[in-house]
Amino acid sequence: MNQLIYAIPAVGLIGLLYTFIKFSWVSKQDAGTDRMKEISNYIAEGAMAFLKAEYKILTYFVIIAALLLGVMGSTNANSHWSISLAFVLGAVFSATAGYIGMRIATKANVRTAEAARTSLSKALKVSFTGGSVMGLGVAGLAVLGLGGLFIILKAIFAPDAPVGSIEMERTIEILTGFSLGAESIALFARVGGGIYTKAADVGADLVGKVEAGIPEDDPRNPATIADNVGDNVGDVAGMGADLFGSYVATVLATMVLGRETVSAGDKFGGLAPILLPMLIAAMGILFSIVGTFFVKISDKAGLSTEAVQKALNMGNWGSIVLTAIASYFLVYFVLPDHLSLRGYDFTPSGVFGAILVGLGVGTLMSIITEYFTAMGKRPVLSIVRQSGTGHATNIIGGLAVGMESTLLPILVLAAGIYGSYHCAGLYGVAIAAAGMMATTAMQLAIDAFGPIADNAGGIAEMSELPKEVREKTDILDAVGNTTAATGKGFAIASAALTALALFAAFVGIAGIDGIDIYHADVLAGLFVGGMIPFIFSSLAIKAVGQAAMAMVEEVRRQFRTIPGIMEGTGKPEYDKCVAISTDASIKKMLLPGAIAILSPLVIGFIFGPEVLGGFLAGATVSGVLMGMFQNNAGGAWDNAKKSFEKGVEINGETHYKKSEPHKASVTGDTVGDPFKDTSGPSMNILIKLMSIVSLVIAPTLAKIHHNKIEENRKAKIETLMRVGRDNK
Repeated sequence: MNQLIYAIPAVGLIGLLYTFIKFSWVSKQDAGTDRMKEISNYIAEGAMAFLKAEYKILTYFVIIAALLLGVMGSTNANSHWSISLAFVLGAVFSATAGYIGMRIATKANVRTAEAARTSLSKALKVSFTGGSVMGLGVAGLAVLGLGGLFIILKAIFAPDAPVGSIEMERTIEILTGFSLGAESIALFARVGGGIYTKAADVGADLVGKVEAGIPEDDPRNPATIADNVGDNVGDVAGMGADLFGSYVATVLATMVLGRETVSAGDKFGGLAPILLPMLIAAMGILFSIVGTFFVKISDKAGLSTEAVQKALNMGNWGSIVLTAIASYFLVYFVLPDHLSLRGYDFTPSGVFGAILVGLGVGTLMSIITEYFTAMGKRPVLSIVRQSGTGHATNIIGGLAVGMESTLLPILVLAAGIYGSYHCAGLYGVAIAAAGMMATTAMQLAIDAFGPIADNAGGIAEMSELPKEVREKTDILDAVGNTTAATGKGFAIASAALTALALFAAFVGIAGIDGIDIYHADVLAGLFVGGMIPFIFSSLAIKAVGQAAMAMVEEVRRQFRTIPGIMEGTGKPEYDKCVAISTDASIKKMLLPGAIAILSPLVIGFIFGPEVLGGFLAGATVSGVLMGMFQNNAGGAWDNAKKSFEKGVEINGETHYKKSEPHKASVTGDTVGDPFKDTSGPSMNILIKLMSIVSLVIAPTLAKIHHNKIEENRKAKIETLMRVGRDNK
């Protein structure tokens, strides 16, 4: 039965093989006219220049962090210096995931624009195939990395050791280094990419659309190339590294709790609860590949956003339903009849129930997010109406929608936590997140096709292709905006469940019985943790604002000093705007990243694991709420602005682009841009990264603060005994 373990990295390789085949197919498609190829090359060169500059800085970080991890691992009996190698491997795989996404996106964008000259169905096929390359590449790397590394580490450190042994604990502890490397790169890539793309986007909008009155992606706008580069940098490379880290962290959290789970009599020598999340992830890759074949539309469908959305839903729901059905058989095949974790007994039916709860939570989160961000729904229409009375009321409306949008998701999340715990205890909470993330490959394929379509529209506009080409790419882009918003809701929900599972794992490894918030230091840690997402968001949004100011000044300078730029006879200096976004994003991403990594270290080593536990609890709750609020407010503002493209009725009068209400909606979208594409999506990485950092240092904290932990344990026992005597 142990031979089944080797199927995990094998499926990862299948995912990567599929990635290579589809990458080759996209590369063979027609790239269009010389002008289209020229613009595409500008975008690709700008994107790769950013990635090269970012990865150069991150290389220094990875080397320093690996050395520190090596020192920490070599001084702890439950860890090992090789945790530093796992960290480097996780960082390299995460960076590779971002690179794959960037490469395919910069190839697929121009080919999607050319395909749109033929039909909407062909444009969807090219753009979605580009997205599926990224989705399967990320999932394949994650499953190959985790599965392969687990097999190697177990063979070295725990070839015949029982599951609950120190040797197995060391194996899992080293594996957390892989997740730490992945999440670290993900945070910097997401924040850096978000700063880049929104600085360019805001600068292009404020001067181009509002001041100069020229269309979006107009070749006369000097910031338009930087804006299109930003779509790849933030929404493709950043998102790829982000979901790679999320995927790995979710599976790892379940494995850590699986190590503690008593699973006597299973077919894998007690390893079943550890292997199950990896097997579910591997199975999800296979069904995501199957799901990609459902995404297609007929040439007779016409120019319909509904047809495109239906095709994507078919692929998504198909892969989810198939994964859910297969999970039933997998759970009953792998797990024994009875399991127990920290005194909570559960069965395979409970584990399958928890997986269904996770899939249900993910589905409901996507539906709720779509409601609050989609065009034609009450929340977006309310912002549209408030645009009729000016810029200020548009901002007020968007903020109110974002705050309101946290109600239902939090209730769903709370019900999911309660339901999954009821099914299978803490292991159920973790496996619910793993089930939710099983079809990450398909989710990411749907997410990534949006930026590709957006870029295709920009290339069509700058290449002065016929109007109907832009109409087709705009349909894909409009659907992409909705899928991006729902994907962010899905991501923050999975992050909350994963962070809770990591938190539970941290408590166990740190050797503390529980966290008592009645202790003043723990309560103080709770409040400090709750503050971190606000400071993090402040730094990210401020970075976008400062970079956007520099971009605005540069665009204004070029409009003012370059002769013939507005007439189309003068050529804008695109490279100057690309340089501004690149420099700003590289410099400004460092401080938010440092806060996320260093704050758990400072709290843990100075105040101990209990205070760190309080800190993590505060950061998780605050971060989830901030993520939902910012993602949904930004998405609603964006689609309120897009509503004006077809015309909207306000108080009996129809308003279109360039009207005063439309200008107010552009202002709202400009405020929402850093919300939904910089700080909001970073929240899910922030809360997981801080939990993983805490998990990595947990054995060391348990060793350093052993005396204090024992004193607290004795104090609790004495208190319980005194209460018992008093009751008698």
